[in-house]
Amino acid sequence: MRPAFVTRYTAVSCLGAGLAATRAALIEECSGLAPCRFDTIELATYVGEAAGVDEARLPAELARFDCRNNRLALLALRRDGLDEAVRASVARHGAERVGVFIGTSTSGILQTELAYRRRGADGSLPADFNYATTHNSFSAVEFARQYLGLAGPAAAVSCACASSAKVFAQAARLFEAGLIDAALVGGVDSLCLTTLYGFHSLQLTSAQPCRPFDAARDGLSIGEAAAFVLLEREPPGAGGLALLGAGESSDAYHMSSPHPQGLGAQLAMRTALEAAGLDARHIDYINLHGTGTPGNDKAESMAVNALFAGATPCSSTKAATGHTLGAAGALEAVICLLAIEQQLLPAGLNVRQVEPALQLDYVRRHRRQPLRRVLSNSFGFGGANCSLIFGRAP
Repeated sequence: MRPAFVTRYTAVSCLGAGLAATRAALIEECSGLAPCRFDTIELATYVGEAAGVDEARLPAELARFDCRNNRLALLALRRDGLDEAVRASVARHGAERVGVFIGTSTSGILQTELAYRRRGADGSLPADFNYATTHNSFSAVEFARQYLGLAGPAAAVSCACASSAKVFAQAARLFEAGLIDAALVGGVDSLCLTTLYGFHSLQLTSAQPCRPFDAARDGLSIGEAAAFVLLEREPPGAGGLALLGAGESSDAYHMSSPHPQGLGAQLAMRTALEAAGLDARHIDYINLHGTGTPGNDKAESMAVNALFAGATPCSSTKAATGHTLGAAGALEAVICLLAIEQQLLPAGLNVRQVEPALQLDYVRRHRRQPLRRVLSNSFGFGGANCSLIFGRAP
């Protein structure tokens, strides 16, 4: 595939709002996880809650889109000059030539949960509840289109935790088809009761901050985030960052468990390498999906070892951000872009002893070393897999 060039990027998560806060947290090896105090939830677990979401206000003309998910999206769209960069892209290419592709898992489901509490005596939902502009998976896409004045191809991708990695691949395909010249890609997922109680019912949440790839790991920590990248078909300048390859697969092994040997994960990584015209020795760092659940980390380690033979440094940053579900792919893409810019291998936090059987070069304290190309993994329920490769533009 042809490289897709990165013009601007940003993220908002429990690590803070924007690149400066995210960069500082990675360098200082900080985690944003804290005991869950969200809404009415009473669970012994840790979450990564982003600050300032409740206080955010949408523009009056877009008030019908008001929900936690779109407020979180707006916080990110306004960081690091992203909205100005998108509008400048519209001025260069035309609104019809700029696409928008956003991944989400639960979208604005919290708005439905809140509306359900206010249902009438006959069970009807309140008149001010608007499913189409809040809970609907397309809500964040349409909000972004109207906020930024975009009129190009648009799609919401909702395939669990691979959602906002797959939007990069979708944009790359439309670049190659000549249908667009630029694309806003990213993901947003916000905390809600359905997610937290749902993962708890599956016995997948930990009562402590998650510790991916630790010998005693016992579950994940849910987080929330919004992360966006502006991609361009043509390079904005020499030596910039780019999406070099994308690989997708579906192992279809189980509704909520990965293939035990990580066969789908292997295929996604191999396909990404082939798309980029690279092989395993060209990858300097792997940002693992690494949720902290026993089965997920074991399957991913087997997949990584099959291709990289344990030689490539790797870590999971979910111990810092929590698992942000549909936003994880985009958030970790931003982390990978920061890693290349800073020549920094992010630490995998909270690990007391790396599981010996995993046989990985796991980065427990951040390292400074040359980084030219990094691979980021996102694997979701139902066997939806996506791997992305970022690096300096050729």
